[in-house]
Amino acid sequence: MTTGQATERLRDRGLRVTRPRIAVLSILARGGHLRVDEVRRHTVDELGTVSVQAIYDVLSTLADAELVRRIEPAGSPTQYEIRVCDNHHHLVCRSCGRVEDVDCATGRQACLHPSDNAGFVVEKAEVTYWGLCPHCQAANEGGPSD
Repeated sequence: MTTGQATERLRDRGLRVTRPRIAVLSILARGGHLRVDEVRRHTVDELGTVSVQAIYDVLSTLADAELVRRIEPAGSPTQYEIRVCDNHHHLVCRSCGRVEDVDCATGRQACLHPSDNAGFVVEKAEVTYWGLCPHCQAANEGGPSD
């Protein structure tokens, strides 16, 4: 993502354009799921000194504006990604914590239509698939099972 693209996204959401916000959007646009400490490390590489609190503030603002997505796999640190508003889900390795995107299992977004909505209007669903990534599967071959 270019500086111009990041600036446009921020302005489209009515947000003030700042160097840390542009940097964080650009970093997340490179792909993957990053923890706060990883976002901070990359931001420091690009901008120099930036506090951990500033990174939390930027990520919170960007998540609230739906420019980034906050994912919180159980037992794992919060992670952030640029892919938003498309109802995708996640695969999480229960050994190493690796996270991968996976598209919704059906074209109709069936997970948004629970069998009993208890009167709720469902706006989004978060599905997490747990298992072992290929690397951890290979590492566990021939070893003790849990």
